[in-house]
Amino acid sequence: MSQEAQDIQDSTTAIVAESAPDAKTRRYDRQLRLWAASGQSALESSRVLVIAGTATSTSVLKNLVLPGIGHFTILDPLEVTPEDAGNNFFLEGPSSIGKSRAEEAVRLLCELNDGVDGKADKRSLEEVLENDKEWLSDFTIVIAHNLDPKLLQRLSEYLWSDTTFPPLVVVRSAGFLAEFYIQYHEHSVIESHSETTPSLRIDKAFPALLDYATTLDFENMDVTDHGHIPYVVILVRVLEDWKKAHNGLPPQTYAEKKEFKQGIMAMRKKSDEENFEEAEAQAYRSWTATTVPSEISELFDDPKVKSVTPSSPPFYHLVNALAKFVQEQPSHTLPLSSTLPDMKASTSAYIHLQTLYKRRAEEEKAAFKSYLQVPIAEDMVDAFVKNSHALKLLRGKQWGAVDKDGAALVKGGEVAPKELSVHLALSALSSVIDKSQPGAPLTPTVEALTEEAQALLPGGASLPDDFDNAVGEVARAPTADLPNVAALLGGLVAQEVIKMITKQYIPIHGYCTIDLVDAWTGTLKLSDLKP
Repeated sequence: MSQEAQDIQDSTTAIVAESAPDAKTRRYDRQLRLWAASGQSALESSRVLVIAGTATSTSVLKNLVLPGIGHFTILDPLEVTPEDAGNNFFLEGPSSIGKSRAEEAVRLLCELNDGVDGKADKRSLEEVLENDKEWLSDFTIVIAHNLDPKLLQRLSEYLWSDTTFPPLVVVRSAGFLAEFYIQYHEHSVIESHSETTPSLRIDKAFPALLDYATTLDFENMDVTDHGHIPYVVILVRVLEDWKKAHNGLPPQTYAEKKEFKQGIMAMRKKSDEENFEEAEAQAYRSWTATTVPSEISELFDDPKVKSVTPSSPPFYHLVNALAKFVQEQPSHTLPLSSTLPDMKASTSAYIHLQTLYKRRAEEEKAAFKSYLQVPIAEDMVDAFVKNSHALKLLRGKQWGAVDKDGAALVKGGEVAPKELSVHLALSALSSVIDKSQPGAPLTPTVEALTEEAQALLPGGASLPDDFDNAVGEVARAPTADLPNVAALLGGLVAQEVIKMITKQYIPIHGYCTIDLVDAWTGTLKLSDLKP
């Protein structure tokens, strides 16, 4: 083996040895690709309270324990019944009957991940609300399945009474129908993982990029190098030349845009230069103005952003600084992202372009930080600047607020009639339960459920056409917690809980409804429910 080959082998071996993943990284490898170390850290720091150890509740927890939440508590005073043993995979069949439902579920769930702490609490929710309701605020998020309507209302009101209290996930199911809703005051998302890519700022090239593109000698360049010029550089150069001949304006009309593209293709030295084909395909970036997205501009006008105080949450301070950056920096754009898309280019040309973008991005990040009024963690600043084009601020409503607004429900029926039908049927069931005698068998009729659903709507309003199917299923199986429905709900609810905990991706903003008779899911969005 030559000395050069030996050096390469030694270097490669050293790199592999130094970067070998630890046990935790290997265990959580796939999910780390979704929400990275910051998201995993948030999960491992979380404390989840689940009220009622039902089949659905344990299915939700299974999908939270496996990715590694820090702690969960099941609050449930009941013992395992034969019905529980028949539909809950996290009970040991007949041997669990008569034992604490919370303790049995916790014991078996903890076997899934030894890094997660689980606890069973055999108190009733009513006891907690009467004597120890402050305990509820110790959790990151609270999940409740098929609670008694009166207790659910009390729980909802308490958790809504303070903006610092945890979000509440309300899950309701009956037979093959189900829905869930997340109650929260505000939820800010920095890492939304938007499919919208940040601007490359071709129309507003920063000085170093403009200088590089305009001084590159296209004419006398080697043919191989010419075929590997990044399309970003080509577009900046062609746009600059175009502006000089058109009073500083980019292409305006269809004819001008067509002429612009023809000018790009005319620069080729060979007919198969893919980089120029890429430049032609991406030419729209040259005449598309780099502006601040409307959703981000709306955040700048938010009263909480305009009037930040030292005690304001970091998100508002970051948006406040961003508004000042956009207003006062010469480009009047969002901070530049150093992330470049893949493109046809030589390694050296791509690295040089990437270096230009990274250097400029660091300069603009430093300028952005100068507008911050309070110290904020560096990693949060980095994430914010990187994702400033796709920030989200969601504002929610208290659980049950929509059902008190008949006009909003009618509006929702116009946009999403099937979803509203499921919601009305489940709400009608809650109303029937609320009026029933404690401990009495629950056997609601279609007529009783229809009457309760109709009462939620304003006078003269009709129930959606799909309501008959939904109410029929609820009347057939008002208390059935079916394993297949529980399994699907477990995945859906856990996914949204993870979004809330990690503050990554955009959670469902409204009611997520499920109909496994016809096999569909849908969302009754809060924006659909504005009368």
